[in-house]
Amino acid sequence: MTSLPEAFRRVPLAHRGLHDVTGGRPENSRAGITAAIAWGYGIEIDLQLSRDGRAMVFHDYDLGRLTGDTGPVRQRDAAALADLPLLGGKEGIPDLSEVLTLVDGRVPLLIELKDQHGQMGNTDGALENATAEALTQYTGPVAVMSFNPHMVARMAILAPDIPRGLVTCGYTPDDWPLLRPETRNRLRDIPDFRATGADFVSHDIKDLDRPILRHLRADGAAILCWTVRSPEAEARARVHAHNITFEGYRPAIPA
Repeated sequence: MTSLPEAFRRVPLAHRGLHDVTGGRPENSRAGITAAIAWGYGIEIDLQLSRDGRAMVFHDYDLGRLTGDTGPVRQRDAAALADLPLLGGKEGIPDLSEVLTLVDGRVPLLIELKDQHGQMGNTDGALENATAEALTQYTGPVAVMSFNPHMVARMAILAPDIPRGLVTCGYTPDDWPLLRPETRNRLRDIPDFRATGADFVSHDIKDLDRPILRHLRADGAAILCWTVRSPEAEARARVHAHNITFEGYRPAIPA
């Protein structure tokens, strides 16, 4: 098991950066990342793959919600995505290398690789390879994670010194209607934690009292959670979790 830097247990993580479109800071934008750094928060970002194999900092599979354009991210080259403005801001979609340069080790950076398989199975490895390549020379506090255990296992091979974790939840049919029931039932119990060499889970705040989380925490795993949207929710979350991923308010940073 690698060692998750202590800052990931202490410094609240701004969900997709400290985003606020009314302030010109879209999700996963340079503006939102810069704002999080200015406030001293850690940062959680998401990665999708471009057509030419670059790790792009973007949450959705489709461009529509965040750019107003249409079509899958994976059908555009990185240069075209960089020129595509994010709604509510004045900038295009950054790639991971740009964000690493921008953060430059000043705050913890938590990177989620979005499932590229569709059913949490084995991928072609392209996003994992692009991520590992971008991280080769990065020396700041960083960790990677994914809902897809196969992607986490591949990151263990490609970047064994970078802490890694699983994004987890209750996998309800309402939240995951396209995922096969047998896959939901399997992933719900977090069976791949040891096999992937994970250090932590980042779990849905709606499901934090699950017994498996207590067992993992007792065994030394870090328990993070998503997504906290109020001080009241934060207080409830911290009964079970070491740290939070937040949006929509400004949590205190413990000394």
